[in-house]
Amino acid sequence: MTMAKRAEQQAWEIADACACFNLRKASRVVTRLYDEALQPAGILGTQLPLLFGLRALGPVTVQVLAEMLVIDRTTLTRNLGPLERDGLVCVEPGEDRRERVLALTAKGRRTLERAVPLWKKAQSRIVRALGRDRYARLVKDLGELVESTPVARQ
Repeated sequence: MTMAKRAEQQAWEIADACACFNLRKASRVVTRLYDEALQPAGILGTQLPLLFGLRALGPVTVQVLAEMLVIDRTTLTRNLGPLERDGLVCVEPGEDRRERVLALTAKGRRTLERAVPLWKKAQSRIVRALGRDRYARLVKDLGELVESTPVARQ
């Protein structure tokens, strides 16, 4: 076997075994499925957790929402931009001038109400594809991975 062929084979073996590569690949597929399902509600699959988080927590700081979603504040702020622009989320100054408080608007709550049945359909597709037990195990395992990873708690 030539050196080039060995290097190519090694690259494929690494890619096949790489958690990051495989999780991101699966994430792109799942995100596309949710994006298509949520299209009638006018939001993306990546925006839905932000709206769910704001609905669950009520008015909350960017820092608290970022920690709950395990996302850095810069990325969260960038992802909130379209939601604020579309009137789904309002951003107001907090007690500290550097702090910003986020809240779901009435339009955001209506959008979330329209999105939930669409989300349920997409969710059931994923559960059916994996089977209920396998899906539950996957969610449990991913949760444990997040909890056991120091980066997630920074």
